[in-house]
Amino acid sequence: MAGPMSGINVVDLGFWVAGPSCAGVLADWGASVVKVEPLTGDPFRGMTVYKAAVTRELVNPPFEMDNRGKRSIGLDHRTEQGRAVLRRLIDRADVLVSNLRVGALERAGLDPLVLTAEQPRLVYACVTGLGMSGPERDRAAYDMGSFWSRAGVAAALTPDGTALPYQRGGMGDHMTGVAAAGAIAAALFERERTGRGQIVSTSLLRMGAFVMSWDLSINLRTGLETRPWTRSTAPNPLIVDYGASDGKRFWLLGLEGDRHWPAILRAVDRLDLVDDPRFADLFARMAHNGELVAILDEVFRTKTRAEWIDIFDRDGVWWAPVQATHELPLDEQAVASGCFVDVPDGVGGAHPGVASPVDFSVSTWEPSGPAPELGQHTEELLLELGYDWDAIVELKEAGAVT
Repeated sequence: MAGPMSGINVVDLGFWVAGPSCAGVLADWGASVVKVEPLTGDPFRGMTVYKAAVTRELVNPPFEMDNRGKRSIGLDHRTEQGRAVLRRLIDRADVLVSNLRVGALERAGLDPLVLTAEQPRLVYACVTGLGMSGPERDRAAYDMGSFWSRAGVAAALTPDGTALPYQRGGMGDHMTGVAAAGAIAAALFERERTGRGQIVSTSLLRMGAFVMSWDLSINLRTGLETRPWTRSTAPNPLIVDYGASDGKRFWLLGLEGDRHWPAILRAVDRLDLVDDPRFADLFARMAHNGELVAILDEVFRTKTRAEWIDIFDRDGVWWAPVQATHELPLDEQAVASGCFVDVPDGVGGAHPGVASPVDFSVSTWEPSGPAPELGQHTEELLLELGYDWDAIVELKEAGAVT
């Protein structure tokens, strides 16, 4: 299998998104990943909002995204036989990934401290909602709660008096999953030097705090509150979005306001504003943001976005198009930069999918297969673990595996 994680065995003991997305990245990178599911399956398999309301077909693209290239075994770890199978899987693993709550892990006999003491080479990745310690460590959590809501992400994007924006699925989960994958890679590197594995952990709340670290750093260092901005109250009117005559929008990227101001004036043919004291420098434009935004709004509504793009590129104005996700596959640069990848469908074909976000110049990766059906590889894996067919039948009759 291609990828820098080739030869690494991973047990994915996770549900929904944060843990499975971490293991999914490792699978993309070449690791052999076994997805351990309850007999009823990962509940994300039954997310009917995607099956019916969105796709109107019996497919679940978000589930497929985070579980492609894995093998699935269905087992009931509440039974003695199921626990024995799970321990055999973990015994041969380099990495265990879980996003179960810490209390649930302890009750299932999967306490991270105990397991890593018994298997000192194991890298045990705990991806949680609220962390591994503290009075609320076992509170139920999704990324909408721990990342989007509690960590301040939603509030930072919501001007006072307006409704909170609704989070798109998996935003905090995927960032947390990628962070966990990086931590696992670092721990495996450390193991190469010392022979020891370790527990690595991250949480949706911790990732939310890191994402909001600019604001939080201001809060911590100054004691001041940070408030959300609107287009007309942002400190720099040269780095907000504007609309063209055709309704299409673009974002100006004049972060260094004084550096980018002359090019923007040339582009909009308003050199008369050079001597306007309201806009003389960054601080003046900050004080008169709303006035300048109104002037630029009026100018930008005189041409289409395509016309402005030609002018911006001619005059050296930095910009970016505002696009919906369904437009991104049509973006030539997005395609060239590797945002998309062909995913094998398991029957000789392939379908387009989203690439995980890292490339390697030597150890190139590619998806090794589609997301598995529930228990698709149960028998195959049990045979690899040393069970014979009679033992497999007994496990199934006992309700330990499916």
